[in-house]
Amino acid sequence: MNKCDQCIVRQLSSLKALNKDEVVKLANSKTTYKIKKGDAIFEEGEVTNGVFCIKDGVGKLSKLSANGKDQIVKLVQAGELLGQRSMISNEPANLSAKAVADMEVCFIPKSEILHFFNNNNQFSMNLMQSVCEDLKESENDKIALVQKTVKQRLAETLLHLHDTFGENEDKTLKVQLTREELAGIIGTATESCIRLLSDFNKLDLIELVGKKIMLKNIKALKKMAE
Repeated sequence: MNKCDQCIVRQLSSLKALNKDEVVKLANSKTTYKIKKGDAIFEEGEVTNGVFCIKDGVGKLSKLSANGKDQIVKLVQAGELLGQRSMISNEPANLSAKAVADMEVCFIPKSEILHFFNNNNQFSMNLMQSVCEDLKESENDKIALVQKTVKQRLAETLLHLHDTFGENEDKTLKVQLTREELAGIIGTATESCIRLLSDFNKLDLIELVGKKIMLKNIKALKKMAE
């Protein structure tokens, strides 16, 4: 059993507010899962009965649109909690969570989370702040979808992938999304996304290395994203 008191990732989430006794309860109640790339952590409409703490890897939160396409809402990484909003609202998951790269997640039962929520004021405050931050981020994304062009959104997304998740030794983006996934994030058709990436490549803003992407002119991409 992994020791939660020694887990660095725990310090990145609302769980950092737990005291020693609560951390022991957490360690005794959690279950750790390894999720392969492409596999689901939970599906939209599923009752999760707890929250998932991401220990390692990268995942995506997405919603199935009316035309059957997977619309990526957010990319998530180590230290983030999944399922907290639906747990608090006592509703099924509004989004699906899937692994973009191999992941390790810890599942914490709802009963334990609610115990911490009712008995630890700082934990409950942290959890509510986290939910509010997610809502704010969602609102900002909606505004960007209306106010920014597809070209601006693509530049912004590439910069976000670079700044948040880093790059490989060959300088390509560490998080490798399919063209369809990238199109889903910026809110356009896959064909349009492929065309824009080709344009960026011709402008020497990026370099396409097979399915991978390397950012070559970050300064110009930042200017484009404004």
